[in-house]
Amino acid sequence: MDMKTSPKHLLMVDELDAFGAELDEIRAEVLADLGERDVQHIRHMMHTQTLSEMAGRGLIHFSLGPVSWAAGVGLLSVSKILENMEIGHNIMHGQYDWTNDPELQSQNYDWDNVCTADSWRKTHNYEHHTYTNILGKDRDYGYAVLRLTDDTPWRPWHLVQFIQYGMLSGLFEWGVGLHELEFDKLKSGEVPLKEKIPFLKEFAKKASTQLTKDYVVFPMLAGPFAPKVFVGNAAANLSRNLWASTIIFCGHFTEDAQTFREDECENETRGQWYYRQLLGSSNFSGGKWLHIMSGHLSYQIEHHLFPDLPSHRYPEISTKVQAICERYDIPYNTGPFGKQFKTVLKRVAKFSLPAIVRRGAA
Repeated sequence: MDMKTSPKHLLMVDELDAFGAELDEIRAEVLADLGERDVQHIRHMMHTQTLSEMAGRGLIHFSLGPVSWAAGVGLLSVSKILENMEIGHNIMHGQYDWTNDPELQSQNYDWDNVCTADSWRKTHNYEHHTYTNILGKDRDYGYAVLRLTDDTPWRPWHLVQFIQYGMLSGLFEWGVGLHELEFDKLKSGEVPLKEKIPFLKEFAKKASTQLTKDYVVFPMLAGPFAPKVFVGNAAANLSRNLWASTIIFCGHFTEDAQTFREDECENETRGQWYYRQLLGSSNFSGGKWLHIMSGHLSYQIEHHLFPDLPSHRYPEISTKVQAICERYDIPYNTGPFGKQFKTVLKRVAKFSLPAIVRRGAA
């Protein structure tokens, strides 16, 4: 990255090297301390998720009224959120590979989601975490649907991108699952459809398994009560999708999260990579269970800096990261959950209009 052309908060090359070395030291300290408490955490989360799913599905199946049915939907939603956010996402990042436990290995785990694990590891673990917020390289930035910076050319359909945002959020697992299809490149002819056939076959297989589980098998087990089970499962999946989308957007697309050009990021050093991750990420504050239900992506800064460290370590890591940022006068983007989400909505609305129109209105 050429620090002379970076958007804000410049550091010199020697400062970046020292900055990177301090963050490397944090990483080394955590790696040296990994042990039983980390295993206990993830095992506890897996146990909690299993109990929540069993209770949720039981209440949905055998509910005697709307209150018990709604409680079942709530518990099943919690189960699906925990499995996707705190368990699946983090295991698939390799955060527990060091345990050598087959159940906790990143290459073995497959989650309760229509997105295949292999596709996620490619589009998220590699592409997004390597090229975070680099326009033209990080396809997670706006998901090829939303315009979130003036560096993206304005098109008339961006006027309704709030509707697109709502649809993307409600169908988030499907958007993530089909992300590897690269609709924009298929449309432009840059990528021929035949290259995507192997991916589509794997996606169809995984999606059919998920649909069969939630919308055929469990409803059939309920016999005459199948409709309420079908609707309950759909409501839980919708809740999980809306929650996951909100958490992801609050970590990446707040008002102060920065973007970068490809030419700025050529031949990055380790310190420059850390610097970009920090400037392009956002945290939000809240209670213990808000952090757990977000998969600790409430500490998105720490996650982007150290994606393969157990996420429950991020709260203690964050105090050290903040201290380093203060010494180097680097902004540490954090704030209350509601405030950060408000800036996300503001950004979606702001860039639905071309810059010339916004300037005229001002």
